[in-house]
Amino acid sequence: MLFAVVVGALTWSAPAQAHGSVVGPASRAYHCWERWGNDHMNPAMQTEDPMCWQAFQANPDTMWNWMSALRDGLGGQFQAQTPNGTLCSNNLSRNASLNKPGQWKTTTVGNNFSVHVHDQASHGADYFTAYVSKQGFDPKTQTLGWGNLDLITQTGRFGPATDYTFNVSTSGYTGHHVLFVIWQASHLDQAYMWCSDVNFG
Repeated sequence: MLFAVVVGALTWSAPAQAHGSVVGPASRAYHCWERWGNDHMNPAMQTEDPMCWQAFQANPDTMWNWMSALRDGLGGQFQAQTPNGTLCSNNLSRNASLNKPGQWKTTTVGNNFSVHVHDQASHGADYFTAYVSKQGFDPKTQTLGWGNLDLITQTGRFGPATDYTFNVSTSGYTGHHVLFVIWQASHLDQAYMWCSDVNFG
């Protein structure tokens, strides 16, 4: 009976751990989970998708919990609380593999595109802030720092929902860039940060 009660409590508490991520253009962890989650033991990943391979080798939980890259209580002090080189992991040591430069798979976008955030727990957003890495920054060889980013947009508030979409308008970018998005959730002072790799066609 006690075992059943404990299992029931664990099952009940699981949804509270669900949050969200940028699913389009896919964040690094979400891409690796979406592409390889059901096939993560496939040795072909090492050659076909080496950055996901190194991420799975470092810590598979980074992908299994692609929706949980959050930190509490930053009070909007994102830059002060997130050192250069740790932006893609949201300064979470368990997700450090996401900071590594290399041949991350990209999503092709134009100058104007939409960002899609999936929110499993319908927290709402005080705002989203989106940056693009500067022209000349090379995600294949450089780790991302605040000085490598151009601020593109900051949205207004979104009410609770499972999906949010906002538009991004850019110009002058070509090739592989990092889209860096911050989500300030509304239900608590929780900040999520993600890197998505895009190719401006």
